[in-house]
Amino acid sequence: MKKKIIIAIDGHSSTGKSTMAKQLAKELGYVYVDTGAMYRAVALFAMKHGFIKSDFFDKQALINALDQLSLSFIFNETRGFAEMYLNNENVEDQIRTLEVSAQVSVVAAVSEVRRLLVAQQQKMGEEKGIVMDGRDIGTVVFPNAELKLFVTASAEIRAKRRYDELLAKGEIVSYDEIFQNVVERDRIDSSRSDSPLVKAADAIEIDNSNLSREQQFELILKLAHERIG
Repeated sequence: MKKKIIIAIDGHSSTGKSTMAKQLAKELGYVYVDTGAMYRAVALFAMKHGFIKSDFFDKQALINALDQLSLSFIFNETRGFAEMYLNNENVEDQIRTLEVSAQVSVVAAVSEVRRLLVAQQQKMGEEKGIVMDGRDIGTVVFPNAELKLFVTASAEIRAKRRYDELLAKGEIVSYDEIFQNVVERDRIDSSRSDSPLVKAADAIEIDNSNLSREQQFELILKLAHERIG
């Protein structure tokens, strides 16, 4: 039986990390964990409780309420992937809105939130055979992961991809608004004091600005098989 490894995929927002990780996990028969969905769910929780708005963030109120937070992934056979549940409510679609995107990096910068979610993520990887994507997987969650990837693309291309994705869902959005959101998330993710977005020294960087999904997948699958042996 082939050995199981941990595959950590980090990188900037809207680079297609989740799609890539999901496809790779399915091909390898591994568990896939979208840590971005976990942080988005916490942001949604904060928004629903009035802890955060566009011009206001009561960080302490969120910290005090973290013991009321329950996160879980439940596989949806129809959609073919595990969906995010917040306190037993399916919030998979709610957490993908631009409103949540605008708040998630601020919430994810809270040390108490990161400690809570990192502990859950590390527990998920105890048996290996897992593909996890996020911002700090290769640097904080699994610093000893056998394969680390760091995915990036130009801000303009990432904004266009996100714009097309939201339009396809029927949302009324502007490219400029999404571009500004991408740039601001990059700034917050890269400059926060707790677990900033950085490329691990031993991570393989993939700039997918000009790669098709097929080309990208062939590349990461080859890298995975090299590590698995």
